[in-house]
Amino acid sequence: MSVNSAEPGAMVDVVLVKGGRTKIGYPAELLLDDGTRITVRAPWAGDETRDFGFVRFERGDVFTEHYWRDRWYSVKEVRTADGTLKGWYCDITRPAAFSGTELVVEDLDLDLWRSADGTDVRRLDEDEFEESGLKERDPQAAAAAVAALDELEALALKGDFESLLT
Repeated sequence: MSVNSAEPGAMVDVVLVKGGRTKIGYPAELLLDDGTRITVRAPWAGDETRDFGFVRFERGDVFTEHYWRDRWYSVKEVRTADGTLKGWYCDITRPAAFSGTELVVEDLDLDLWRSADGTDVRRLDEDEFEESGLKERDPQAAAAAVAALDELEALALKGDFESLLT
C-alpha cells in the first residue's frame, strides 16, 4: 500500500539532498508507486551539458528514475531525446521518502555508472565519500552505503542489472 497520494501521471517534485542541503530539485512525472519502488520520468534537469568523460548528460536526455523506500540506492536510466539508451547512473542514497507530491532522497556521495552495452562499469566519487565524514558520524549508514554500491556493481558486472527494474 502506498503512503503517497499522487497517482501515476501526476507531477511530483524530486528533491536531492546532500550534506543537509538541497542539491537540486526538479519536476518529474510519476510512473509507478507500488509502495516500495517509486519510478518517475524527467528531462535532464541541468542547465548545461555535463560531460563526465565517459558519458554526457545534455538537454533532451530523458531520465527514468527508480527509487526505493527499502534500498540504499536509486537507479536512473538515461536515454537520448530519440530514445537511444546511454546507460544507468546510480546514486547511493538513504531509502527514499515520498509524501504528497514530494520525493526526497539523501545522496551519500557514492555513485555507479553502467554503460548501455555493459562494457563500462565504474564506481564514482569514492574520494568524496571518504571525505564526507559519514563513516565517523553514522557508521551504520556508511556500511549500508558501501554494501549498496557493492551490490549494484556485482549486478552490473554479472549482466543482471536490468532485473532491478522489472
